[in-house]
Amino acid sequence: MTDTRVTGWVGWAWFASILLFIGAAIDLFYGFMAIFGPDTAYFVGKDALASFNLQAWGWWSVIVGVLLLLAGVFLIRGALWARIFAVVIAALNAVTQLMSLPAQPWWSIVMVAVDVLVIYAVTVHGRELRTLARG
Repeated sequence: MTDTRVTGWVGWAWFASILLFIGAAIDLFYGFMAIFGPDTAYFVGKDALASFNLQAWGWWSVIVGVLLLLAGVFLIRGALWARIFAVVIAALNAVTQLMSLPAQPWWSIVMVAVDVLVIYAVTVHGRELRTLARG
């Protein structure tokens, strides 16, 4: 027998969808800024100077942003594959944000925390979305 109750925790799954939309908007914004901005950025460290191709990073951010947007849209529908997709894309975004940690440490930490909240909400409370979608 399966539990078909919908509790107040379904709000966590809706919260995860909203966070995916916000993450998508931010990734798309940063991606387009990097694509249309300068080609290369230079970071000076204690021991060396590193160059970084911003256009390639911009395209990657746009791709991840579109995937986050799709995950948010399909997560609201509550399908199992959408919940799995949302977890995978949130984890991918967290790894992407960790790679940009040296360039923007505080923002990267915040985005990783948001991705962890999305993963928590979807894995623990995502099943209730499907029950709610059935009516």
